[in-house]
Amino acid sequence: MPITPATEANSSSKGTAPAILLELVDEQGNTIGTAEKLDAHRAPGKLHRAFSVFLFDEHGRLLIQRRAAGKYHSPGVWSNTCCGHPYPGEAPFAAAARRTYEELGVSPSLLAEAGTVRYNHPDPASGLVEQEFNHLFVGMVQSAPRPDAEEVGETAFVTPGELAERHASAPFSAWFMTVLDAARPAIRELTGPAGGW
Repeated sequence: MPITPATEANSSSKGTAPAILLELVDEQGNTIGTAEKLDAHRAPGKLHRAFSVFLFDEHGRLLIQRRAAGKYHSPGVWSNTCCGHPYPGEAPFAAAARRTYEELGVSPSLLAEAGTVRYNHPDPASGLVEQEFNHLFVGMVQSAPRPDAEEVGETAFVTPGELAERHASAPFSAWFMTVLDAARPAIRELTGPAGGW
C-alpha cells in the first residue's frame, strides 16, 4: 500500500496508537476542521467526512461484511463492503481503496465515484451518532476476501433477493439502507438492468 502524506502522518511507527482525527465539514462538504474520531461520534455528533464502498463480483453479487464483535461502534452488524473515514487531507477515493485492502485484503479491480449523501443516524445500542457527509464508491472485486478478524466478523456475496432476506432477519448498520439507496443509480449502471439492484 503506497504511503501518502496523509497516511504517513496517521501511521503508528513508534508503537503507540495516535489519536485518529477525522475531517469536519460543512453542509456542502467543505473541510472546516478536525476532531478526534470518538468525539466526532458522541451525541449529537459532528458532521464529518466518510466513505462507503460497494463491490460486486462477476455475477453481480454484492460483497457485504459483518462488523467484528469487538468494534466499539455498531459491532456484530452487517453492512456494505467497506466504510470508514479519510484521514485529514486524504482523498476519499484513496481512503476507500486503502480501507478496503486493510479490512478485507482485496484491492478493487474497478472503483468509481458514485456521488455523496449526507445523513444523521443515531445508534441506540452505543449512543453514538453517525453525522456524516459520505462519499460513495462502487466497483468490482475479482479475488476472494481475506478479512482482518479485528475488523470483520464474516463476509458474504449476496444477490438483491438474498440481501432482502438477510436484511429482514439480521441486524444491519443504521446507515446501510441510506448509503445503498443513494448508490443505487451507480450500482445499476455497473451491474446492468438484469442485476436487479
